Amino acid sequence: MALHKDKRRLFRRVRRILGSQTPLRADCGTLCGKRCCKGDETAGMLLFPGEKTSLSVRQNGTRRLAVCRGVCRRGERPLSCRLFPFLPVLQNGRVCARIDRRGAGICPLAQNEAQVRFSRRFLRRVERAGELLYADADCRRFLEEALSEGEQIREFRAFFLQKPEKP
Repeated sequence: MALHKDKRRLFRRVRRILGSQTPLRADCGTLCGKRCCKGDETAGMLLFPGEKTSLSVRQNGTRRLAVCRGVCRRGERPLSCRLFPFLPVLQNGRVCARIDRRGAGICPLAQNEAQVRFSRRFLRRVERAGELLYADADCRRFLEEALSEGEQIREFRAFFLQKPEKP
């Protein structure tokens, strides 16, 4: 019971840090038709361990997916929605905001990160939130798995999208 209460407190603090900040100063959903807000039976945003949501939740193996139909109360969005398309990543003992490669298939920001000018305030808040999340063992494991999956996707895309060498 205490663990659940601690997670609730942790998630409340993280939500407060992230606030209503978004990756861009404008609504990035206008670029792609809000693709990240449209889930189905197999697609959605992963919930952090112990996270609760008012959205529809689907079990996908050992994972729980929050499924949005395009409209939600922004103040009740799951953490993955608030962080998207970024992940807090632990590098050399410091938390940094990095593009979540798992979103490259749907997010034009993740596909074109070098050309996008992201909100510095948003990135700093992702890093501050990440410091709290990495302090929790379950959330740390969740983030490390997400990062590993993202790296696998990046390597897969690099392999299959590379231009064949000429003889």
